[in-house]
Amino acid sequence: MAADLILKASTIVTMDEANPRAEAIAVDTTTGQITAIGSLADVQAAARGVTVTDLGTTVLMPGLIDAHNHPALSGMVTQEPSYWIAPYMGYPTYADVQALWKKLDSELPAGQPVICNGLDRLLQEAPELTNTELDAFFPSRPALVLDNSGHEAYFNSAVITLNGWEAGKPPADPVGARFGRNADGTSNGRAYETAALLEAASKLLPLAVPHPLLSLARWFTLMSSHGITMTTEHTYQDSMLKGYVACASLPGVPVRVALYHMSIDATCGDPVTSPDPAKLWKQGIKLWADGSPWNGTIASSFPYLDTPRVRNAQIPLGPGGEAMMDYSRAELDQVLATYAPKGFQFAFHVNGDVGLDVVLDAYENALVENHLLGTDHRWRVEHVGGCRGDQFDRAASLGVTISMLPAQFIYWGDLLDGVMFPPEIGSQWMRAGDAFRSGALVTFHNDGSVSPPIPLLNIQSMVTRRTPSGALHGPEQQVTLDDAIKAHTVNAARQLGREHDLGSLAVGKLADLVELSADPYAVDSDKLTDEVKVLGTWMSGRKVDTSAFLTQVQAIDPSEHKDLPAAAMSHKCC
Repeated sequence: MAADLILKASTIVTMDEANPRAEAIAVDTTTGQITAIGSLADVQAAARGVTVTDLGTTVLMPGLIDAHNHPALSGMVTQEPSYWIAPYMGYPTYADVQALWKKLDSELPAGQPVICNGLDRLLQEAPELTNTELDAFFPSRPALVLDNSGHEAYFNSAVITLNGWEAGKPPADPVGARFGRNADGTSNGRAYETAALLEAASKLLPLAVPHPLLSLARWFTLMSSHGITMTTEHTYQDSMLKGYVACASLPGVPVRVALYHMSIDATCGDPVTSPDPAKLWKQGIKLWADGSPWNGTIASSFPYLDTPRVRNAQIPLGPGGEAMMDYSRAELDQVLATYAPKGFQFAFHVNGDVGLDVVLDAYENALVENHLLGTDHRWRVEHVGGCRGDQFDRAASLGVTISMLPAQFIYWGDLLDGVMFPPEIGSQWMRAGDAFRSGALVTFHNDGSVSPPIPLLNIQSMVTRRTPSGALHGPEQQVTLDDAIKAHTVNAARQLGREHDLGSLAVGKLADLVELSADPYAVDSDKLTDEVKVLGTWMSGRKVDTSAFLTQVQAIDPSEHKDLPAAAMSHKCC
């Protein structure tokens, strides 16, 4: 390797235990590999004649990794031309959402459709909408509103007309999904679960999102702006491949993507051919155990509190127990038995403690049956918001890795503790401390479009256990700053099978970097997101130019990716 770039920073946090700090780094930008790292003098001696690029007070770290995301869906429902109306995106109350809707209908061209994502019945105290209620805001243009849980959609009468439903009556309910109906069988403007959501939105999506690949690219650039250089598509299916390949083939793509194939896809056990496996590769198979805490579909042993917020959100008090499982134990065993011999990693969406018990039972059975117990298989569990510490101990003993969703604590923590659940449950939600103490490999993620992709906020909240309101919940679940940063760097690289070339900075690894305005180890953790800003990212030693990337994607014929919206909608969120 011949270095042609030397970067000097105020400090370089390598996340390499053998060499934790450095002053400079040399890179061969042809291969993207690091050729030297250490003091400036040592790096210059190893890369003679190479000009030093001095980044001044900038701090360098390995690029941050979001270990569980949904870029295709997130781009289409949150980025222009769609509208992100979640409470933490500037719409804290339902009144704020209503004001936006009135503004949109008065200012947008006649007939232009509208997609809004993130209505939250718990946080915004919004109602479960009907078509007639949406008609008051959008009397003529088609309008679709996605619930923040991802399990429900609301649409107005113009969408019913656009769909051509005879006499306003939706088709027969799809398997595992349903349409809301009035007493006379006509649509009430509601759809529940993926298949019904897709049917309701099928004619609207191509009109509302005319360039779906550009929407995906905009999500990539948002991730890059928060320091992310690697992520996943956790609901991959074959019809997405063309779009992801198109982005990965561009020289300026800002994010690497690991694909997790949905188990309900008949080809989920097949390999994926990628033009650049370093940027796009198939890592595993995705399954769902239960649903979402925000609509009462988690498989838990504990009930919700009977409070006005819970009643207003129409959440059944429960506990739901195994009745909320998406698969029976026999079905789980069959899926694992079919695909474990293929060698892919499994990743299981699970939020409730009952759900995790069932998943770990099924995992243990499959590991034993396939002679994988004690091997480095890295099978995963995702989110685990309402799960227990002893379950994490068991996961660690099985070699199961844990990917946690701090957003559940960040944005809903004040409600979880005492409003949705009693404090002994709610204050402990997202038990990061227990997870790390178990000895399991632990990562953090954002699960877009459930939450904005902000790793530094995840790190801050899991270190401090404070929500944006400043309230402290479950201080015994605090983690160290070092562990929290590992969850978005070295641990995440290992979970995605890339620890050999990413996640830390060392000779021979790829130079994926994030530039920070300050050293996260040198500031008050309570002020981390105030005092540490992302200044830019690098991929394989090349500075990321998101504007140039978007220009490249804009030039691609959108008709080549007309199937991407339907594929992206085929999943459930947290």
